[in-house]
Amino acid sequence: MSSDPLAQASSARGRAIPRAVWTLGFVSLLMDISSEMIHGLLPVFLVSVLGASTTIVGLIEGVGEATASISKLFSGWLSDRLGKRKALTVAGYGLSALSKPLFALATNSSMVLAARFSDRIGKGIRGAPRDALIGDLVPAGSRGAAYGLRQMLDTVGAFAGPLIAMALMAGFDENFRRVFWLALIPGLLSVLVLVIGVHEPPHAPAVAQAPVRLEECRSLGQSYWAVVAVGAVLTLARFSEAFLILRAQGAGLPLALAPLVLVVMNIVFAASAYPLGALSDRVSRRRLLALGFATLVAADLILAWGPNLWVVMGGIAVWGLHLGMTQGLLSALVADACPANLRASGFGVFNFASGVALLIASVLAGLLWARIGPSATFIAGAAFTVLGLSLLLPLRSR
Repeated sequence: MSSDPLAQASSARGRAIPRAVWTLGFVSLLMDISSEMIHGLLPVFLVSVLGASTTIVGLIEGVGEATASISKLFSGWLSDRLGKRKALTVAGYGLSALSKPLFALATNSSMVLAARFSDRIGKGIRGAPRDALIGDLVPAGSRGAAYGLRQMLDTVGAFAGPLIAMALMAGFDENFRRVFWLALIPGLLSVLVLVIGVHEPPHAPAVAQAPVRLEECRSLGQSYWAVVAVGAVLTLARFSEAFLILRAQGAGLPLALAPLVLVVMNIVFAASAYPLGALSDRVSRRRLLALGFATLVAADLILAWGPNLWVVMGGIAVWGLHLGMTQGLLSALVADACPANLRASGFGVFNFASGVALLIASVLAGLLWARIGPSATFIAGAAFTVLGLSLLLPLRSR
């Protein structure tokens, strides 16, 4: 046995993350490959093939993400009411997988909106129960690492999907619809892995009590509602990633390489999510989150004024770094702030607030882009980030 205390500590942290969390991470990885094979091409498909405007792109993205977040509100409450996590998680992943062929069949933007709506409903159904399940499986002192690990594996899928999409686009002579059909395969595999590989732990009576009442959700403490407020403002600053793709295309990125935007962003996101999540278990989470806000300001300014494609891609990489600094950390903060019997509801309310903010942000981004230009969209994002930072700094550290 090693006598190195650092090695022993690292090994202990690794053992603190159950195998089910790793499996959930691989489930997320497969579904993200499926989703990002489509999402990496979707803005260009809408604009160049279906003739949609950037305002329509923003509306579809905003409605899709808001739908996911509203669904999380109800699925979180239902999960706490039933005291069950896995069944709802399977249902959500299954619906998302079955929505993939709808993109291939779409002949207008309304059909794309319907497909995106179905896909995001599935994401909403699975999101809060899955995140609550991780909180149930992992003790508080290791949650930053656990959520960071799941986010890292999820994000590996998020950059593998666009890479696969680019290879298929090159091999199939830029046939969008054939790529969309093939995206069904990893989606179905993710459901299979989840059904076979994840077993829900028995819950303590406090977790399985029913029904969960609205008054109990309202009684969640000040620290929880502070996280909800900060997360919503951050989401206002971080509109749909579709606008990153359009920004790079406007800077000279070829049509077939459009998914490269998500590849660059998600490589940085994946590389930073787990180590920064683990770091948040040992340092002030508030300060690390503030640093993530500052990083988003830098990304917005680079994207607003980047003079060429290389600089714009650098801004996209910085955007990915801010995601690695904030996403898993916010999940850990929500899990820390909620009692076990309200954990899924807490995630649902948090994601609902963030989803409403994303709908507003994406529509506003599309309008600013269409009426003023890309720079106005990213400058507005920087302004909202500064607002969020001003709300975060007065809060007491964990």
